[in-house]
Amino acid sequence: MAARISYDDVEVGTELPTVAFPVTRATLVRYAGASGDFNPIHWNEKFAKEVGLPDVIAHGMFTMAEAVRVVTDWTGDPGALVEYGVRFTKPVVVPNDDEGAVIEVGGKVAAKDGEARTVRVDLLVKSAGQKVLGMSRAVVRLA
Repeated sequence: MAARISYDDVEVGTELPTVAFPVTRATLVRYAGASGDFNPIHWNEKFAKEVGLPDVIAHGMFTMAEAVRVVTDWTGDPGALVEYGVRFTKPVVVPNDDEGAVIEVGGKVAAKDGEARTVRVDLLVKSAGQKVLGMSRAVVRLA
């Protein structure tokens, strides 16, 4: 699969569409099963509060994965991703209700490298109005 976005068509400052990803307790249970991460802070409210958290929180790797989807969907090719990193700044708190939480992700092209034909996308990742990932950056190679 090749990237849908052409390197020549992208400029520094190009904004990626903002996407909202809903997260419920059921989402966390499914992710725990897929990842093998059954830490009780991700499903047991009593335990999460006992260790000082406000409530059950989403897995950090789940939050990272949802955020980078904005980039891979934009390129049209997950294989175009050559580098990705974040800092965890705040947890995504997932209440036990019908709403859950929402992870909101937007991005902007921050740099281009003509020799490598790569672009760096800086992501803004929020939940409940707070930044949950810092220094969230992805580098993608474009045709």
